[in-house]
Amino acid sequence: MEDVSMAEGANQQQQQQQQPDQSHIDLSYDQQAGYEDYDEEDDEGCAGPSPIAKLVGNGITANDIKKLENSGYFTVESIAYTPKRLLVTVKGISEQKAEKLLHEASRIVPLGFTTAAEFHQRRSELITLTTGSKQLDTLLGGGIETGAITEVFGEFRTGKSQLCHTLAVTAQLPIDMGGGEGKCLYIDTEGTFRPVRLVSIARRFNIDENEALDNVAYARAYNAEHQLQLLNQAAGMMAQSRFSLLIVDSIMALYRTDYSGRGELSARQMHVAKFMRTLQRLADEFGIAVLITNQVVAQVDGGAMFNPDPKKPIGGNIIAHSSTTRLYFKKAKGANRICKIYDSPCLAESETVFALGQGGVIDPSDETENNEDE
Repeated sequence: MEDVSMAEGANQQQQQQQQPDQSHIDLSYDQQAGYEDYDEEDDEGCAGPSPIAKLVGNGITANDIKKLENSGYFTVESIAYTPKRLLVTVKGISEQKAEKLLHEASRIVPLGFTTAAEFHQRRSELITLTTGSKQLDTLLGGGIETGAITEVFGEFRTGKSQLCHTLAVTAQLPIDMGGGEGKCLYIDTEGTFRPVRLVSIARRFNIDENEALDNVAYARAYNAEHQLQLLNQAAGMMAQSRFSLLIVDSIMALYRTDYSGRGELSARQMHVAKFMRTLQRLADEFGIAVLITNQVVAQVDGGAMFNPDPKKPIGGNIIAHSSTTRLYFKKAKGANRICKIYDSPCLAESETVFALGQGGVIDPSDETENNEDE
């Protein structure tokens, strides 16, 4: 009997030793296969978008997935949010294949109705990114909202680019410190990005300056078409790594020069609408915060004489309807600036004062009121 029990114990011990090896083999096989079906139990509890490789099967091949990735589709959500007529434009994707893709995507991504209670619960779980100023965070209900587009417009020297630099660093902070625990994508259209500003801001928040710089992916856009193409590259990068913020500084600068006159106004606005729709799709897919800056134009019509501040953001109704929250920055005394809620679905129309300093956006003080911004 002792021999039998010893033999059974040896067999159990041998099976336990073999089990980790088998799991290691399965893991390496999945990594090599690349487009094997994912186990839903493994994905349970994981936040973030679903990789497009989940769609493989039922007539959808790995080659089809490659074609979609080459066209800027990297998640199941991107397929579910795209109309069929646009999927058909992808080279090698027929109308029948597009219908299969949309059908399979709809089985993974919920596209139907939900209760207001469930939606309220989801919104309560959204995080906000701190601006660096407690007063500004209070005005915004905690900071820059994720999953939405926040537009900041104002004249030059009002702190728009300084807010962008500050958020590029605070987005890397832990969530309990007002950050997003992710990297930042920075699209610069005016040549105003300065890495040295990130260094001083990182020192303020006790972040390693080299890591802070490495966690910011920078790209300079040179024309409106290039600006849109960069969003496709951004989608691929966000599918590979955790990002919490996308910055476009500024959104309309290149459109003002690439499209001139009323004859090209319609084409310009159509392109702007496509760019804004792509931004919102990225915000929905990856749950990132999108911050765009915008320029202003002076009103010269008859109504301007009755308006004490005859300046309005450019871009027309396309930008106005596409932005979730619109903030108006104005200059105040010294290094102080004023932020006014221009439009928001949930924030009251009010304003507050913040300041600019070596550490980026800060709270105002007697010193900032007397000193000019550097």
